[in-house]
Amino acid sequence: MAKTSAENASNDAEQAPSGKGRPTPTRAEREAARKRPLVPDTKEAKARAKAQLAEQREKARLGMAAGDDRYLTVRDRGPQRRFVRDWVDGGWNIGEWVMPIMVVVLLLMFVNIPIVQVYAYAVLWAFVILTVIDMVITSIRVKKAARRKFGDRMEKGLGWYGAMRTVQMRFMRLPKPQVKRGTRRSL
Repeated sequence: MAKTSAENASNDAEQAPSGKGRPTPTRAEREAARKRPLVPDTKEAKARAKAQLAEQREKARLGMAAGDDRYLTVRDRGPQRRFVRDWVDGGWNIGEWVMPIMVVVLLLMFVNIPIVQVYAYAVLWAFVILTVIDMVITSIRVKKAARRKFGDRMEKGLGWYGAMRTVQMRFMRLPKPQVKRGTRRSL
């Protein structure tokens, strides 16, 4: 029995590889293996980061357009601001037509008939004055409606916020209108 275990031990010793089985790396090879850029600058990483950023921006844009509070600017956040947006978007305002009227007046200025230019300019100024009056009235009405709904704990600037929203064309407003026209009375 001792003979067989001694033979097995000698066979194992013969079969076991001596050393580590590979050459020792040189110092230059070890230093090269440790070196790597601080910031990986591969084309794939840049493309992946760019695609991820574009995806995040698109998600934020859609969230803001939908009126999701997580993506809104500080100016647009909160239930009172949402109420003002819905109140303004639920009705008709003169201010929405300022930009189209200005474009028409600009085109009429190219007509070389002085009386047309004078009347176009007068119409523009009359429209701007009506818009300012509408903004003031809207501001007062928005504050009154917000006071009825929220009581005395109203945020500052709700009237101005609503008035400035009236001069934006409806399709250009951000966040996008969430209510249809004519729903102001139910708010």
